[in-house]
Amino acid sequence: MPLIWLVYLAYSNQLGADPAKELVDELGQWAIRFLILTLCASTFSRRFNIKFLLQHRRMLGLYALLYAVLHLLAVSTFILGWRVDLLIRELTDRPYIMLGMAGLLLLIPLGITSTKGWQKKLGRKWTTLHKLIYPAAMLALLHLVLLIRASILEAIIYALLISLLLIERLFRKRKPKKR
Repeated sequence: MPLIWLVYLAYSNQLGADPAKELVDELGQWAIRFLILTLCASTFSRRFNIKFLLQHRRMLGLYALLYAVLHLLAVSTFILGWRVDLLIRELTDRPYIMLGMAGLLLLIPLGITSTKGWQKKLGRKWTTLHKLIYPAAMLALLHLVLLIRASILEAIIYALLISLLLIERLFRKRKPKKR
């Protein structure tokens, strides 16, 4: 739905004075929101016994990847004009771009291996691999925090949510492994 809404806003010329920046910002915001929702699915399922959320966790993660890729494509198209020289200069001048790229690079193998076939093929390594969502979420958060120019309220909310979700994972009781 967010993508359909953004397309509608762009088509009807309602993205404001700087539509390219607004589109880039919105796509990035939705990427981090879906990352948070993906983390929430496990936590809420475990803490509040809401099992149906686990059925949607994979799709939420894929949406996070989709919006992150769209965010990168929007930056490449509307901000950088697909100029490699500008990209190189931006990478060296703005560290938040490197953080965002690193976060995206961590999400790509998660998207590729999100199928049941890969889960079966990788076995226990699949679970270890999919823990990359934690550093990816932290990198996305740092990316957002370092590029903020005006209000930081949304970044603070995201930081609190991600911190709580990651702290919950550190302190949860683990089931003993079967041998």
